[in-house]
Amino acid sequence: MALLSYPFRPFFLLVPAFAVMATVVWIFALYGRAPTMLPANITYWHAHEMLIGFALGAVAGFVLTAVASWTGRPPVRGRPLLLLVLAWLAGRVAIFFGGLLPVQAVAVIDLLFPVVLLVLVAREILSAGNQRNYPIILILAALTGAVLLYHLGNTGMLPLAIEADRIGLYLFMHLLLVMITVIAGRIVPTFTANWLRASGSNRKPVSRELLDRTTIGATAVTGLYAAFIPNSLVTALLAIIAAALHAARLSGWCSLATVREPLLFVLHAAYAWFPVAYLLMAAAIFGWLVTPVEAMHALGLGVIAMMILAVTTRVALGHTGRPLHASRFIAVAYVLAALAVVFRLMTPSGANYFLWLLLSAVFWSVALILYLVVYAPVLLGPRVDGRPEASMRRP
Repeated sequence: MALLSYPFRPFFLLVPAFAVMATVVWIFALYGRAPTMLPANITYWHAHEMLIGFALGAVAGFVLTAVASWTGRPPVRGRPLLLLVLAWLAGRVAIFFGGLLPVQAVAVIDLLFPVVLLVLVAREILSAGNQRNYPIILILAALTGAVLLYHLGNTGMLPLAIEADRIGLYLFMHLLLVMITVIAGRIVPTFTANWLRASGSNRKPVSRELLDRTTIGATAVTGLYAAFIPNSLVTALLAIIAAALHAARLSGWCSLATVREPLLFVLHAAYAWFPVAYLLMAAAIFGWLVTPVEAMHALGLGVIAMMILAVTTRVALGHTGRPLHASRFIAVAYVLAALAVVFRLMTPSGANYFLWLLLSAVFWSVALILYLVVYAPVLLGPRVDGRPEASMRRP
């Protein structure tokens, strides 16, 4: 069965479809028409499902696919992959019916997915002795811990004053940003160098190890401060430093040279939200331009969601033997996703608030629907180059 032959296939298909449905439910909730089975705190439901349901689901598809390349081991497939997909689905159902189910049961079911993902990734990396990717295991363990912290707060097992649920969600988001910082530093310069070389260009992206490590560290420290003391002057200064480091990193990757290929340029465009979002975070702390909510969406919708769309569209083509070129529909989807971020950041307060929010949601949903129209046949079908799935080459 092609769908369970490689980790990217089920997750790159189910996750965007889920995101569209969750966005529609969220908009109905904002207009006071939320389904009665949802948890009482609709805002936390929205944040949780966009982070754990959407983002971590996409991370599962990418990381398990990449780990096979990094380690030389056959990809996770068949029953173990089905178990992971079912754990993800069970979490989504449990959270959706959180208003009816015991909170302890919801917590246990929701934790199954990150725990199973952590076990599978750790098994692959440790079995191969792939020390370079041990940090990926640590980040996934920390992400699982953040989900646990969220549920400890949500179930009332920790005092309300600790705000464990809010801190858990914020830590999760910033840990995802650390993971993106690590992985983008590997794939974006590499993909860009390959494309430039194939295009006959003499230009070459520059990666500086000290800058890379400093940027990863600054992203992690900024995330910790943003989670625990979000409104402090120190957090604002750290965000400005992180913005400068990400901008310096991106400046060496020949971004403008890739404009002719949307499939590649979108990776640079998604990464460019890093410096913009961190500057907006600092501005929000100082009370300028935007609120903390808009700054958070610059990171969540701008960096995380845009990077997910960029990576899924590329990985699905490469691992099914198709040319690495974005179709017109997908190029339009990239533009719509970018407009969704812009509209979300420009959402005013007052009478037009819900209209602008609705427009942002519509742009994002249509972008994902276009993705599904183009990529559903890709993800459900076999490779087109006649080569067998890598997962079938080794027992």
